[in-house]
Amino acid sequence: MAPRTGTGERYATQMGELWSGLTRTLARLDRYAAEPAGLDDHDAQEVLQRLQYTLHTAGERVYGLAPPAGAEPAHRELWAALGAARDATADVAEALAEDGVEGAEPLVWEWRGALFRVRLARLRLLGPARREPIRERRERRDLGPPLLACVLVTLGASAFVLGAVTGRWPLWLAGVLAVCSSALAYRP
Repeated sequence: MAPRTGTGERYATQMGELWSGLTRTLARLDRYAAEPAGLDDHDAQEVLQRLQYTLHTAGERVYGLAPPAGAEPAHRELWAALGAARDATADVAEALAEDGVEGAEPLVWEWRGALFRVRLARLRLLGPARREPIRERRERRDLGPPLLACVLVTLGASAFVLGAVTGRWPLWLAGVLAVCSSALAYRP
């Protein structure tokens, strides 16, 4: 069993150191994975084996760290992703040694996925970005149109009832028009 380290700031510092070295390794591996024709170089297999060993040692270092509370699943995911990237790199290097670039090309997509999984695991370990809450700016509502619509409905309904009760159709019609125009005065 690997020695365990403390948590908190020490964990963050050690993960930062680990990732700073791992970034260069992943960048080199990504270049090979993006351009499989580059695997045709005479020293590509040796370079891949060295990078595979770097992934292996990074995985051991991750295993030796004790994550802070709540980060254990993401920490295990990073450790597993490093192992998968190491194994995929080994498969590509072995295929390159046995069958050349043609033998390694079918493994490139899986290899790229394993490398992406390492970056994704790191993002999950970092957690969601902390953003400051967005303060909603309350707009001053203009009360004019709703107030006008309310007055038109009240007056229109009163005129409609008064016109209907007294039998004066012009007053009744004015009430109907006032209620209808309230819909035009305010549209939510």
